[in-house]
Amino acid sequence: MGLFHQKRLVCIFYLLVILFLPLVFHLGVIQLVHGNEYKLRALEQGSIRVSLEEIPRGRVLDRHGIDSLTQGQREPRVVVFPEIIQAKEEASLLLSQVIRREPEELFRYLNGEAGFLPFALTKGQVRQIQELNILGLMVQEIDYRYGPKPLAAHVIGHLGPISDRSLLERLNNLEGKQYKLSDLIGKSGLEYFYEGVLKAGEPVSMVRAHVDVYRNLIAGLGIKKEEDRDTGRQDLITTLDGEIQRAVEEVMDRRVERGAVVIMDARNGDLLAMASRPNFNPGNVALSLPGDHDTFLDHCTALYQPGSIFKVVVAAAALEEGMVKPSDTFVCLGEHDHLVRCWHKPGHGPITFEEAFAQSCNPVFAELGLKLGAEKLITYAKAFGLESQKIIGYPVSRDPRQDLDLIGKPYSLVNSSIGQGPVLTTPVQLTAMINVIVNGGMYIEPRLVKELRAENGQTSRHFSLGNSHKVISSETARELKRLLGLVTTQGVGKEAGIQSYGSAGKTGSAELAGNTDRVNAWFCGFAPMESPKYIVTVLVEEGVSGGLTAAPVFREILEAILDHPH
Repeated sequence: MGLFHQKRLVCIFYLLVILFLPLVFHLGVIQLVHGNEYKLRALEQGSIRVSLEEIPRGRVLDRHGIDSLTQGQREPRVVVFPEIIQAKEEASLLLSQVIRREPEELFRYLNGEAGFLPFALTKGQVRQIQELNILGLMVQEIDYRYGPKPLAAHVIGHLGPISDRSLLERLNNLEGKQYKLSDLIGKSGLEYFYEGVLKAGEPVSMVRAHVDVYRNLIAGLGIKKEEDRDTGRQDLITTLDGEIQRAVEEVMDRRVERGAVVIMDARNGDLLAMASRPNFNPGNVALSLPGDHDTFLDHCTALYQPGSIFKVVVAAAALEEGMVKPSDTFVCLGEHDHLVRCWHKPGHGPITFEEAFAQSCNPVFAELGLKLGAEKLITYAKAFGLESQKIIGYPVSRDPRQDLDLIGKPYSLVNSSIGQGPVLTTPVQLTAMINVIVNGGMYIEPRLVKELRAENGQTSRHFSLGNSHKVISSETARELKRLLGLVTTQGVGKEAGIQSYGSAGKTGSAELAGNTDRVNAWFCGFAPMESPKYIVTVLVEEGVSGGLTAAPVFREILEAILDHPH
């Protein structure tokens, strides 16, 4: 072969290599980059699968990382592969005799899509269904997200359907997750705020039936259970304590129709319990609605007039500024006082400041408010955190109605000094306010979420403890702590007293517009008296008074949790 022909063959060879390089590269991309994706597509086309999770999603756990606040549980259910079941009418009849449902109802399920039936099963029924040995029908344990009594429903929030395709498109750009119109997504609370990390790409476990093009079961492969430990979800670790939250909700179910309870760890500002009423079950939202417009409202973060609990701020400012001493004497004329009427209509007459604090005497605090002036009162209220709606890990939208500067408007100072008028606060804010006194005058931001945890158990994001700042001197805080103790031993909060541990706090009775018989009843305090562990705020809407309505709830909750190690 001549040199010319050799060169020609070499050129043709290299030309072919150049022409085939893109094809080889493309095949390499398919094999190496998209291989798993195409393998999964082929698997999906050649099989029918049923998820063994009701809602594939990360857990919302308590502060120990063990107790699921949704109280989810595993329950046996009938799993059906309608395309595989041959004699559907006969299968429906046999199954109906076991689980006591109408054959016609079961026949509809057996003609629908693959999935699991919603009917609870006893151990005896499970055994009987297994003995039927119907191909395409079996019993499997299903992981349900919600139990019959989930905890902290308003904090966790609820799920709902994707409303339209534009929302679907936005979701599909979130955290790289893939959504379908049939998926349920977070609509409120933590479920909403952490949608992108809670959603799972795949269920942890499923059963898969391998079928041919005619949807016949392939011999040898059959129906198999599969486990997946890499589903793309994360767990949310809150600061809530499952046992404390449960104890609070049990008391509220007996004692509080409408209102809120917040419990804070006195050491670090962590929120140990947040409960709101009226309640709902996030596992069955449609059937949980009692027709109330604010069923889903988290009352723990909603704004209310605090009533006399705000007197703590007035007292702190007056003591810190040297405007009053515990032994200073005032005069209360009751309902005939020239500044503001006192709840004690006959009047307290001559009364010392410490007695006025214990008895929650309105005229004394109105006088102190005027002496302080609006500017100082606003400054102290803001320092106590009564305008900060921040909760670490719980990014609720700020309510613009809260504006402490309104205290400075004409004719507002007197009413503001007793926690009425333009003063609006949340139960969480009042809890953090009382914690200032327990912590020697230091304000600590409240925290609700500790961390996000990946499926391998590693922390993917940590939420640090809250920032702190000095509000009042340790001497003023110590004096306020003593005064709060007088409320439960000598004053209007005796019903909040706990003999074995000691307790302290402040009552509040905020008037309701158009209702002269009922008030929003408050008690906010701490226990034990000597070494406080818990700061507790109780709000009972439309109660009689803070001392008669909220204080007993405070006592009952603390008696339930103080005797148990947490």
